[in-house]
This record gives sequence, C-alpha cells and structure tokens, in this order.
Amino acid sequence: MTLQNRVAPTGEIITHPARGTLTGNRGILHRPDQTLGTPRWQHPNWVICTLHHPRGKYHGPMPDRAWTALFFLDEAVALAAGHRPCHYCQRVRARAFRAAWDAAQGPVDGTVSRMPDLDRALHRARVTRSRQQIVHRADAANLPTGSFIAGPAPILLTQNAAHPYTPAGYGPPQPRPTGTVTVLTPAPTIAALRHGYRPDIHTTARDTRKS
Repeated sequence: MTLQNRVAPTGEIITHPARGTLTGNRGILHRPDQTLGTPRWQHPNWVICTLHHPRGKYHGPMPDRAWTALFFLDEAVALAAGHRPCHYCQRVRARAFRAAWDAAQGPVDGTVSRMPDLDRALHRARVTRSRQQIVHRADAANLPTGSFIAGPAPILLTQNAAHPYTPAGYGPPQPRPTGTVTVLTPAPTIAALRHGYRPDIHTTARDTRKS
C-alpha cells in the first residue's frame, strides 16, 4: 500500500511510491488505518529530518499514537512547503538556517532568534487557516538558488536554470524565467536563502547549481 505521506513544493501531502531523501513531521495526521484525517498540521514547528534517527530508532511512517512521517524529494522542496531544519537531528543545518534568518530578519531584541518564535513567524507566512499555501510575487532575476516558483508543475530555480518538479526527481533543465513570477517558497525563507542558507538539492537538478 502506497501511503499518502509525500510532500510537494505546494505543501500538499500526496501519494507517490518514490522515496524521498529527507523526512519530517507536522504532528500526528493519520488515522489507525494509515490514511490521513482532515488536519494537515498539529503544531507550527514543521521540521525537516534525516531519514535515519540519530539514535537508530525508527517507528515506521504511520505508527499508532506517534507522529506521521512525511517525505520530501530534497531540502528545497521541504523549504518550499514551509518546513525548516530540525534542531535535534540536523543541528548544524538548523543553526545555519537560523543564522541566515537572523541576518535577513534581525532578532527583535538583538539576540539569536528562538526556534519557537521562528516557527510562529514561518507559520504565518506559509499557510492560511483554510490550508491554502501563501504565495507571493517577485522578480525572477532576484530569486536565489533553492527557490520554488509556480508553473504547470512547481519549478525549482538554480543559478543558471529552472527545473520542473516531479515527486521522483526533476525534469530536464530549462532557461530561468524572466519578469515577475509567483513564488511558492515562503517569503522569510527566501530571505534566508538570500542571506547565505544553501539548501541541499536533489542530484537530478544539481548539475547547474553553483555556490
């Protein structure tokens, strides 16, 4: 049985057999029969985790009374869907993301931002109460590597190309678009990308990626 636990750049949780390179969660979303209920999150701290638990634990994708494991093609997809690196299993990346966030936003009191505050701000920027992804408009020329924009299918931007998304990998590279585009990646995450955060990108799109 193929489970509904794959996350697209639009934030939708879809059914697809391909395995992602990262996992994460938004709380307990599934019912005892391993199908999803109505909620698409139970808390604002949507995280991105490694596939392997730091202590070697694995509870399965949809266990009884435990969080629903969600899967992403890569980190750029997870960021577009509104997630951020987990401070437990990806501490180095979480700190790098928070540093870029602070460089872009500036902590309110001059100290390092706390993850709960970051999560609340990110939640306001990624989804409405009616589960609609919040998008914004921007000049394509100013969007950093790792940004996702809307198209017939979601499109990942690297430095020199645009890559159509599929759950199993990216399609052939196309020229980067010009002009104003609709951006799927939340605005504060785009700001963090502009300020030095470099998401991990699937090998099917990494050929044109440059630091």
